[in-house]
Amino acid sequence: MSKQRLLSNLFVIAFLIALIYFFPWNKMNWGKVELLPTSTITVTGEAKQTERNQIASFSAGVTAQNDDKDTAVNEVNEKMTKLIADLKEFGINDSDLETQSISVNKDEMMELIYPPRTTSGQWRASNSVEIALRDVDRTDELADLLSASGATDVYGPNFRLDDTNTQQAELLADAINDAREKAEKIAEASDRKLGKVITVTEGSSPSIYPLMEARSADTSTPVEPGSSSIYQTATVTFELK
Repeated sequence: MSKQRLLSNLFVIAFLIALIYFFPWNKMNWGKVELLPTSTITVTGEAKQTERNQIASFSAGVTAQNDDKDTAVNEVNEKMTKLIADLKEFGINDSDLETQSISVNKDEMMELIYPPRTTSGQWRASNSVEIALRDVDRTDELADLLSASGATDVYGPNFRLDDTNTQQAELLADAINDAREKAEKIAEASDRKLGKVITVTEGSSPSIYPLMEARSADTSTPVEPGSSSIYQTATVTFELK
């Protein structure tokens, strides 16, 4: 081996030794090494809760037609002002009254002649409000009030629960427990044991289905508040030992 090549090899070795010695190995982020379970099982748990509906929603609108625009608008405004006053006197809070839409337009009519042409009709004004009643036992009373109010468009009631956030959190825990029970039975049937939870995936937003229940009506408008069922799912992966 030539002297020049020997010196070159010694230089490389010295460089590698210096690199190993002076390199800041303690500042390197080596990550985390974790052995994955050799076997897992994935199960979907379910939970359901049924409660009596707590809110009844109505939509009430007023419409007026007139050759004069201002006359139509004023008529609607007067009727809606009285309707809102009656609703507040009934016990509806300001926060449970919400204007849906206000419109003012002129009707057009098609004349049955040839060639066809359109002519201007009357002015049409309308105003509608959304109403939330939090005492469903008075739904029939509110329905009677709206029927006698002079409102030209009344829709409802639509029943729903007040707040499902708390129920959803409780149902999620129940769904996970349901998944664990199912997984334990599967593990036992295969002579295995259930280990720790690896992952939990919450199901899609719970669907609310109304369930009608009959009750006697003691007023002129019979109403059935019914109940709603909230569903929650959880897909859980367990370690299988």
